[in-house]
Amino acid sequence: MTESVVSSPAQLRTPGTDTRGSTGRWPTYAVGFALAAGFTIASFALARGHWLTPASLIAALVVLAIAQMIVHLIFFLHITTAPAQKTNILALLLTLLIISLMVIGSLWIMAQLSTHMVPMDQMMRMQR
Repeated sequence: MTESVVSSPAQLRTPGTDTRGSTGRWPTYAVGFALAAGFTIASFALARGHWLTPASLIAALVVLAIAQMIVHLIFFLHITTAPAQKTNILALLLTLLIISLMVIGSLWIMAQLSTHMVPMDQMMRMQR
């Protein structure tokens, strides 16, 4: 009938677990630290200097923040697109979905409360 596709105990490991020691070498951490520190210094330099307009400053800070998150994911959390990282990527995507839903939901609730709230001067007249 059907034969078992699993041929060795090495295939029974959970995806994302790497026991070969390919991660955690100090040069990798040094490069990650240098990049993260560089992005942090660049962010502070842009925020302190008056080189950009406010809109372009916000855009530049958002780009630097996203770049720093990517550096942390790759160099410190060792999240890659390898097939063995499938569970880690799915967990990361689920976390991003939950955070996005909470932020968007909170902003939507606050906007609805703001539009349906009675103005303060009208509330003061109602109390008299």
